[in-house]
Amino acid sequence: MTRVVRLTLAYDGTGFHGWAKQREQRTVQGVLELALQRFLRDVPKLSVAGRTDTGVHARGQVVSFPAADAVDVGRLQPGLNVLLAPEVVVTDARVAPEGFDARHSATAREYRYRIETGPFPDPFTARFVWHRPGELSLPRMRAAARELVGERDFASFCRLPRDGSATIRNLQGLVITRSGGLAEVTARANAFLHQMVRSLVGTLVAVGEGRIEPDRVPAILAARDRATAGQLAPSHGLTLERVIYRRDGGRSAAGGERGRLGRSGRR
Repeated sequence: MTRVVRLTLAYDGTGFHGWAKQREQRTVQGVLELALQRFLRDVPKLSVAGRTDTGVHARGQVVSFPAADAVDVGRLQPGLNVLLAPEVVVTDARVAPEGFDARHSATAREYRYRIETGPFPDPFTARFVWHRPGELSLPRMRAAARELVGERDFASFCRLPRDGSATIRNLQGLVITRSGGLAEVTARANAFLHQMVRSLVGTLVAVGEGRIEPDRVPAILAARDRATAGQLAPSHGLTLERVIYRRDGGRSAAGGERGRLGRSGRR
């Protein structure tokens, strides 16, 4: 008999070529599979909530896989952390409800992008924030964000899928806050396209700098052309903060869970 094991991971993405396993590249999936093989004597088929890119971090990544009933889930978390921490840390390990899948059971993902606007970088946070000196106009950025929230075609804000699949997503919230010299953009959607958050942030920063007017955003969306949007923000400022599931454990991808993130503007 088998059951589904659910892991929650936090990781520093600096030293990884993204989540997905690739030949001759160090990836989060690759090191996790090697560690799991020590316990399971086989490499399980992993499902992941968010396929983070090179250099992108995670605080609440979720992974699931089938495992035999004999696997001691209580020992899995400390055992994996001995092998992986502090670069990758298992913050939670549990048996999931029947039918749970980390990717397909998720109703939303939430990412946060951090921008440091001070005159010089902080060496203790530089791996996790984009140091971009100079003030940003948050009212202008929030006005642009309001035009982006909702079900939209985000072809102008992503690397187009190779298989020609749809680029329509439901951006449920886009919140911009500031504390001192740190600005944060928090984005929540049912799912994200490749490089979508970084493209949204790059465009919002261009708006905050005065290089793009907020009322141009509808035209950028309608163009379905990445060249009309702002430049891509660097990957190291981005973190997958959490994944949202139904309160019944996420046995179905239908429906959703109400979260803390508003539609746009202030939190």
